[in-house]
Amino acid sequence: MAFIEPHIHMVCRTTDEYRAMAQAGCLAVGEPAFWAGYDRSSADGFRDYFVQLTECEPARAAKFGMDHYTWLCINPKEAQDVAFAREVMKLIPEFIDRPNVLGIGEIGLNRNTSHEMTIFEEHLDMAIRLNQLVLIHTPHLEDKLKGTRMILSALKNRPELDPGRVLVDHCEEHTFPLVKEAGYWAGLTLYPTSKLNPKRAADILELYGMDRVWANSAADWGDSDPLALTALACELYKRGFSRQEAEKLLLGNPEAFMGQSPKFRKVSSV
Repeated sequence: MAFIEPHIHMVCRTTDEYRAMAQAGCLAVGEPAFWAGYDRSSADGFRDYFVQLTECEPARAAKFGMDHYTWLCINPKEAQDVAFAREVMKLIPEFIDRPNVLGIGEIGLNRNTSHEMTIFEEHLDMAIRLNQLVLIHTPHLEDKLKGTRMILSALKNRPELDPGRVLVDHCEEHTFPLVKEAGYWAGLTLYPTSKLNPKRAADILELYGMDRVWANSAADWGDSDPLALTALACELYKRGFSRQEAEKLLLGNPEAFMGQSPKFRKVSSV
């Protein structure tokens, strides 16, 4: 089945995994900027990373017939140092017009601190100023509910930011309805240790439907699976979802959200 993996960190994945994804039917990937597993020591480290996201990874993906898109930011885990974060953010306009950059992301909160919130809000203001789509990271585990509420409050204070151009990712059972009721797109992440599994994601979809929802693996350097969306498709089929419904979730919906950027090339006929 054809699908898009809209949130994955391919800088962490091997060439064999690119091949496996292509063979499984993946047509395009979205790769937001994130934490590298260590705190970078200079803004120049981020400059090199942005080059990797806008030049190296698109070339790797193209070898397997896949389109590669990215989002730029300083991630919330490294945003605690406000002065350093602002140095990194000054680099973003240099890269924002590159052909595979869809917007600002994945921004958000990690430990729900005031410094993280400052940088999150400055990213939102940058997205408004540059007319960019926004991809948001919500905190892990015990910090998720409070962090999601803080994020939604900051978004509400920016009426000029169209909710249809904002996706709040890593939603779970207790945060998904909050995001949807506020009018934003919601993301379901299949990550073994800290997010959802296919059964929990399918439960949410049965309760709330598939409108303004995408699913992703957020596969990175941790214990994660770049083919997690194929497992979700199998779970949906087991529960009686049609092929058309699965394709809407895994292909049509990410195309609808990402396609709001003129840089995105439609890959399906959904």
